[in-house]
Amino acid sequence: MLKAILFDMDGLITDTEKLLNRFWRQAAKEYGFEMKQEHLLGMRSLSAKFAEPHLKSLYGEDFDYYAIRDRRKQLMNDFIKLNGVEAKAGLVELLDYIREHGLMCAVCTATDHERTKWYLGMIGVYDRFDAFVCGDMIKNGKPKPDTYLEGAKALGLRPDECMALEDSPNGVESALGAGCITVMVPDLSQPDEELKKKLTAVCDTLADVRGVIASFL
Repeated sequence: MLKAILFDMDGLITDTEKLLNRFWRQAAKEYGFEMKQEHLLGMRSLSAKFAEPHLKSLYGEDFDYYAIRDRRKQLMNDFIKLNGVEAKAGLVELLDYIREHGLMCAVCTATDHERTKWYLGMIGVYDRFDAFVCGDMIKNGKPKPDTYLEGAKALGLRPDECMALEDSPNGVESALGAGCITVMVPDLSQPDEELKKKLTAVCDTLADVRGVIASFL
């Protein structure tokens, strides 16, 4: 029986993947690197442990991951302080539906807890989640399954009692590896045919997830 919904954050709850894309590119350029769109898409949801070797394999050992990441964070923070962040379409409707049907929900994100609290507080939904598993809370982040394994554990559930919602292939890999029912709500790119075969469903917006949840109740 389905008992909980586990949410990724960037690109799923908050419309921030486009900002990550923009400011990774800007920060890298300041350090002399031209990041390609396909490489940016490929690193979505990767924890630092996996993002650093991934980017060095693409741009060489001179790619100073942590310095560039710190600059990206600074640029992004400055932008968000002025402009805020946007919630993805259908979020409130889905959270209302989850509560109406007695389900729990948690956030399972590669982003650190401080930033997670900042973003979700900004859009007024932080208190609507029962638990949080953030990138600075676990040893092995996405695409490893630990994030979703810990998300289920935090709610006192098995992974197969949880539906994971993801917008990126790396996040999907994490959720599938944990044994969750996995639904993709694409953000910056669509799943390929091979990935679609592994998913329970692909939804255009979070509001559409309600129908998928209904099929498990």
